[in-house]
Amino acid sequence: MASTRSSSPAARAPPWPSSPTTTTWFPALREFVGAGKPVWGTCAGLIFLANKAVGQKLGGQELVGGLDCTVHRNFFGSQLQSFETELSVPMLAEKEGGSNTCRGVFIRAPAILEVGSDVEILAECPVPSGRPSITIPSAEGVEEEVYSKDRVIVAVRQGNILATAFHPELTSDCRWHRFFLDMDRESHPKAFSALSLSSSSRGSEGGSKTKPFDLPIFE
Repeated sequence: MASTRSSSPAARAPPWPSSPTTTTWFPALREFVGAGKPVWGTCAGLIFLANKAVGQKLGGQELVGGLDCTVHRNFFGSQLQSFETELSVPMLAEKEGGSNTCRGVFIRAPAILEVGSDVEILAECPVPSGRPSITIPSAEGVEEEVYSKDRVIVAVRQGNILATAFHPELTSDCRWHRFFLDMDRESHPKAFSALSLSSSSRGSEGGSKTKPFDLPIFE
């Protein structure tokens, strides 16, 4: 479930209807997520997957839900406040190898203000200095609070759901994609076992390896 607010490629989602109205594709997406199939939401995809969103435009927006968190739609500001930074990702490094950091590309990005007990936090980001104060709406009769922490959550996993506020596809670091594929392997072990065997057999028969296609990316 890729961002709808920037030019990122589509991720795993059910076939898109010819007329994508809320009466057709929202129920289909909810069914897909609820079926336990791996889903990855980046940027605006994270917003759609959240159970609760704040900082929305007038009138709000419908959510797919499934991810037990509260997300702020434009936590990091407008398009002009887009930025890149190094993120600490020890859990990603432990599972996929490589450095304990990764490059995070934030484009008019959201952020996660709080998560439920079943949500695993994979990355946090320092709150940029000079950012306007964020007021968190509270339940009726409860005083609103201002977000005052110096770090904010930007990547999480809950069961079959992976969500990132940044864009891993705009860097040369493929570990987030491998992490997501590993989630799919966990849910379809037999299919991936057959695929791995088939791929290894082709490699031994051909005797040569081709260089992977290199996309235009930010290092």
